[in-house]
This record gives sequence, structure tokens and C-alpha cells, in this order.
Amino acid sequence: MRLKKIFSFLFFCLLLLNLVGCESFTRKFTRKSKKTDTAVEMVLAPEEYKGPNMTKEELYRQYFLYWKSWQDELINALTYKASLKKKIDCAQEALKNLVNMKRLLVPDAQKNFDAHISKLTDLLSCIKSDVYGTNDARNLASAERIKSGIQQGFIYPKIRNYLK
Repeated sequence: MRLKKIFSFLFFCLLLLNLVGCESFTRKFTRKSKKTDTAVEMVLAPEEYKGPNMTKEELYRQYFLYWKSWQDELINALTYKASLKKKIDCAQEALKNLVNMKRLLVPDAQKNFDAHISKLTDLLSCIKSDVYGTNDARNLASAERIKSGIQQGFIYPKIRNYLK
């Protein structure tokens, strides 16, 4: 019994010394935040992405493929009475790719290309002014004529000697 009291007294003293320890009692039992209070400053340096190095041939073929897919999408939008926004977006993207194709050609071939670009620009303005889609049949015929004209005259095998 006496040994039990001595053991409990020693245990209590060790526990008390351990709780008191080096730090103050209040600091030892207060909850510490898990976040760091210092804010990390981000430094963003602009970098220009050059992209893969492509030859003029590859770029022309890529722009031609993009133009053809957007032109087909425009024809589908006109055929199935899609929204005005869809028609305008398709025409603008097709026009953008035609302009990119034109930049890759020598000046003589660019002159022949200007007629097709102006036709597509006129078609785009007609689509923008046709809010209700009443002229979709006329615009569809025009889009198909533009597609066939460019495909006949500006496919890569015919134009390869005119690349810059």
C-alpha cells in the first residue's frame, strides 16, 4: 500500500513536470494554426510559345484542312437551319484560315486568292444581315460555289510551286 502511494506520487510529479516543461503552460496547450502566415508571391514571366517548327507545305496543308472543315460546317449549318451565331462563327473561322493560306503564297497567287476571300467576306456579311434565316438557300449555294472553286484551284498539288 505504501509502495502504491509512493508510485502514484512519483507518477504525479513526473506528469506535472512534463506538463510544465520548457514552454509556458498556456503556450503549450493553445492550438496552433496549420497555415503559414507568410504569403507566397508569384512571379509570372511571359513566355512566347513558338509551337512546332512546321514547313510552309505543312502549314498550307493544315490551313487548307481547317478551312475545308469550317466550310463544311458552314454548309451543314446553312442546310440544317442552325443558329445565326453558329453560321457566323463558321464563316469567320473559314475566312481566317483562307487569310492564313493566302499569307503563305507568292504575290501572283495571292491575287487569284483575293477573289475567293472577297466572296467569302460577302457571304459573311449576307449571313450577318439575314437574322431570320430567310436567305439560307441562297447562302448555301454561295458557300458550295466558294468551296468547289477553292478546292479546284488551290489544293496543294496545284499550288505547291507558289508557296513562299
